[in-house]
Amino acid sequence: MTLKATFVAGLPEVRRISNFLERDYAEEGVIVSLDERDGGDWSAEAYFEDGEAGAIAARLTDWLGADAFGVPLRVEALPETDWIAEGLKSLPPVLAGRFVIHGSHDRDAVPRGRIAIEIDAGQAFGTGHHATTAGTLTVLDRLCAMRRYRRVLDLGTGSGVLAIALAKLTRRPVLATDIDPIAVAVATENAARNGVSPLVRFVTADGLAQAEVRRGAPYDLIAANILAEPLMRLAPALARALAPGGDVVLAGLLTAQRERVVAAYAAQGVRLVRARSFGAWTVLHLARPHGVRGVGRSARMAGRGGGEAWRNDR
Repeated sequence: MTLKATFVAGLPEVRRISNFLERDYAEEGVIVSLDERDGGDWSAEAYFEDGEAGAIAARLTDWLGADAFGVPLRVEALPETDWIAEGLKSLPPVLAGRFVIHGSHDRDAVPRGRIAIEIDAGQAFGTGHHATTAGTLTVLDRLCAMRRYRRVLDLGTGSGVLAIALAKLTRRPVLATDIDPIAVAVATENAARNGVSPLVRFVTADGLAQAEVRRGAPYDLIAANILAEPLMRLAPALARALAPGGDVVLAGLLTAQRERVVAAYAAQGVRLVRARSFGAWTVLHLARPHGVRGVGRSARMAGRGGGEAWRNDR
C-alpha cells in the first residue's frame, strides 16, 4: 500500500520541507514531489510504500519540528496504481524559446527543429513545467542567440535543466552548483542523459564561496533561478564574480518582488537591462557595464527608477 504525506504552504516553507524529506528519506526509497497549487500555495508530497498513516504523520511532525510549524499535513492511503506513470502523464512537453523540455515518456514527441532536454520528475526542482523555469530558458535562449559566452555559471541548479540548456546553447564548459547534494547527483544523471556530461561540472556549494566557484570567476554569464530573498543576499558576491560587460539572469521571484531585487543589484553596479513577466513570475536580465565598480548611493538610486529600465514583455 502506498501512503502519501502532503504539506501545503508558501513556496519557501514547502521547498525547505521538501529538501529535508529528500535528504533524510532518500535511502528509504521515499519519492518527493514539489508542485504549485491554485491560489498561490505549493505542496510537498512524499510517497511511502509501507507503514500506517497515523504513525507516518507522527514521525514527520516530530522529525520536522519547528520547520513544519503551522504547515498543514495530511497522510492518506492511495489506491493501488502506478503513481509514477500516472504522474508522468500529467507532465506534457513544454516549449520555451527553441527548447522543448520533456519526460522520457514523450521522447518520441519532440518536434523537429527544437532543442530537446529530457528531464523526468524526480528529487530535484526544475522539470521546466513551472513558469519561472520555462521563462528563464526563454530569456537564456535569446541572450545566447545574440552573444557568445565563454565562462558560464548556473547557481542553484536543481535538476540541472538550465545548465544542460546552457551547455547545448554555448557548447562551452558550464559550472553548476546547488546547496543540496541530492540535487547535484540528480543533475549529474540528467546531464548524462542529455549528452552534455563533458561540458557540465556540478558541485555542491552554498552561494559563491566554494573554491571551485571562485576559481572559475569572472563569469560572463550567470543564471540563478532561486528565490527573491537569497538572490538579494547573494548580490555582493555575485557582482564580484561577474566580469565587466557580463550578463546575469535572475528568476524565482514574483513580479511584486522585482524592484527590491533590482535595487540590491544596482547597489553593486549591476544594472537592469530587461524584465520579462511569465504569469505571476518575473525573469530579470541584468548586466555589469564595462568599467563600473561603484556600489554607492548613485548606484543604489539607479535601480529604483522606472523609465525605460522597466520594459516588460508579456
